[in-house]
Amino acid sequence: MSHPSPSSSLARPARRPLRLGILGCAKIARQFARDVAGSPWARIDAVASRSLATAEAFARDLGVQRHHASYEALLADAAVDAIYLPLPNSLHAEWAMRAAAAGKHILCEKPLALNLAEARAMFAAAERHGVVLLEAYPYYFQPQTRNLLACLHGGAIGEVRSVQASFGFTLPPAPDNIRLQPELGGGALLDAGSYPLSLIRLVMGEAPVRVLADATWTPGGVDLSTTGTLYYADGRRAQLSCAMDAANHRRATIVGTAGTLETEYLNHTAMAVGDNPWGYLPSQLRLRRGTANSRPFEEIASATGSGFRFAAEAFARVVAAGDRGAIARAAQASLDIAATLEALARSARTGRIEAVEPTMS
Repeated sequence: MSHPSPSSSLARPARRPLRLGILGCAKIARQFARDVAGSPWARIDAVASRSLATAEAFARDLGVQRHHASYEALLADAAVDAIYLPLPNSLHAEWAMRAAAAGKHILCEKPLALNLAEARAMFAAAERHGVVLLEAYPYYFQPQTRNLLACLHGGAIGEVRSVQASFGFTLPPAPDNIRLQPELGGGALLDAGSYPLSLIRLVMGEAPVRVLADATWTPGGVDLSTTGTLYYADGRRAQLSCAMDAANHRRATIVGTAGTLETEYLNHTAMAVGDNPWGYLPSQLRLRRGTANSRPFEEIASATGSGFRFAAEAFARVVAAGDRGAIARAAQASLDIAATLEALARSARTGRIEAVEPTMS
């Protein structure tokens, strides 16, 4: 999918905003609703919870018009065009397919699915019912990512030879945290590792053919941290690391035959420290042209803002345009990510190099 320009530079849509319903009231759903508020492209019209009181409080606090006491009721709401799906990872497939059957477009939180079979079933349901399904990586729609791709496609670093990407944070001590529950799709690889892997897929343009991974496991059976090496058919390599037991870090280095790019690829960005009421920070993107370490890095400035809003607006524009090419490219990337995550998880368990299942139709 092509990357959108900053929202402020876009003309107002000729049609009404895409009417979104939020399926669930988790903390991330509140942030999404807060950041999307006021967009000319997408509007939060409804929210659902399995608790009427929870849905009512969410609607009151975030200024949402309608609330529902069940997910089914939201899917039956004829005044909702699409849903944002921030439920636990283990529920993505079920509720995305139910939303598709109800004729709702779906903006689904990452990771899209627990495995490749689920991802394939989700896209098949979307195709069958004529709706758009898009995996939501907020940084993906940042103007910074558009600028990064412009550097790559413009030949600023030559041919890409390798990528190293990481993301990690310290998980607060809470035994009931969904990130620690294997039955809910917990673990560092799915929760954090999907981010660096999505960036690797964006840069490399395809899935690797095989992977090798290593993980540290909790007594409950989820990975606290995972590292992996990705091997490509043409000899390129990538490495990822993810963790839930480390200081917050997010960084990628992309090395080409004629230069280097470094980025933090943050989800949400601000022009300067202290410039955003929600604590969003500047996200570095810098470029070194040439192969010598004596060449200085150039800082590349980008427009800033909430990745949630950028993602919602890109989703709304694709739905409005019916851009089948963009939809197909995004779906292929998500299938490749799902296949690679599955292979990495398998390798972390077996300790062996594992093949990545091909996803091209």
